[in-house]
Amino acid sequence: MEVLHPRCAGLDVHKNTVVACVRLIQGRKVSRETRTFGTTTSELLRLLEWLQKERVTQVAMEATGVYWKPVWHVLESSCALVLANARQIKRVPGRKSDVTDAEWIADLAAHGLIHGSFVPPAPIQALRDLTRTRKQLTRQRTQHIQRLQKVLEDANVKLDSVVSDLLGQSGRDMLEALASGESDPRWIARLAHPRLRASQAELEEALRGRVTDHHRFLIRLHLGQIDAADAAIRTLERHLEEELAPFRAHYERLQSIPGVSETVAAVILAEVGPDLSAFPQARNLLAWAGLSPGLDQSGPKQKNTRTRRRKWLKTTLVQAAWAAVKTKDSYYRAQYHRLKARRGSKKAIVAVAASMLTAAYHMIKNGTEYRELGADYFQGRDKQLLAKQLVRRLRRIGYDVEFRAAA
Repeated sequence: MEVLHPRCAGLDVHKNTVVACVRLIQGRKVSRETRTFGTTTSELLRLLEWLQKERVTQVAMEATGVYWKPVWHVLESSCALVLANARQIKRVPGRKSDVTDAEWIADLAAHGLIHGSFVPPAPIQALRDLTRTRKQLTRQRTQHIQRLQKVLEDANVKLDSVVSDLLGQSGRDMLEALASGESDPRWIARLAHPRLRASQAELEEALRGRVTDHHRFLIRLHLGQIDAADAAIRTLERHLEEELAPFRAHYERLQSIPGVSETVAAVILAEVGPDLSAFPQARNLLAWAGLSPGLDQSGPKQKNTRTRRRKWLKTTLVQAAWAAVKTKDSYYRAQYHRLKARRGSKKAIVAVAASMLTAAYHMIKNGTEYRELGADYFQGRDKQLLAKQLVRRLRRIGYDVEFRAAA
């Protein structure tokens, strides 16, 4: 097999150690040297000095949690780095150690057999941290709301059954009254806003429960946690606005896509960045994002074609797709209902998310504006095909049809 990198290294990265194997070719002889370093900054600088002394041109490492990031930051300015997906570089089962793993990674790197993962530049990594932290804070806030609902259920207070927004103005005032020790349902019900749909009688009945001091303590605790999460989210969003300033044109352009809000536009930019040179075509980006079907074929059998799991971008785009299909007279709404009839709602919504990411790809890469294709796009794309489909449907229910061109 052809050797593409005669002076390369493989790193097996752990939390406290980095096992490095330098693989050199001198004439026809292959030499390997393995050393172990710590993960402190001084130890990583020693690793860098050793790699530079051996004139290593390419370094490959495995993506192990977040432990690879400090190593990457120290080495990225001195040589070409390749980040490998752990599933793609598994070696044949047998004798395994950190040393053999480092040697295996070095051998794969020498022959160019490692497909590097996408690692965005530092400003985009900072955006990623902010958008992902915001999502985690939002998830924690939701969890506290759910726990608060469980406390109310335990106290037999059915407030969330008559109030649509438990933490709205009316719900919050009544919860504060419960937490402060008020027990009269009539008095608490009067705190509701006049425009609330629920009547006073319904509120009084919902608030008539068995609230103990234990329940009041938990209500105060969860309300405090929700307020803290809200404050953290507001602070994070202000900082995120500052970090998005260099990408303001892309950020605002993406929001013209149906279903793409400010939050979704920020996530798209944070995950893929404004430089899409790592993705030659839109289909490469869709495969990386987990929005294109897999390929597992053996002989005449077509096996699993599920899309890959992606925690951040894919889930956000699918949520945005549900909002997009609610837009009347839109291409995405027509695409969803067209595919839903044949493939089901889950596959249809993933296809809509893929179309949205395809549009975002061309808008970011080429600087083009979003152009709405309209709800009648599929009907006008091939009128004869549509006519044949309609004729077949009419014949199934017992009608005979003749074609005649309109005047």
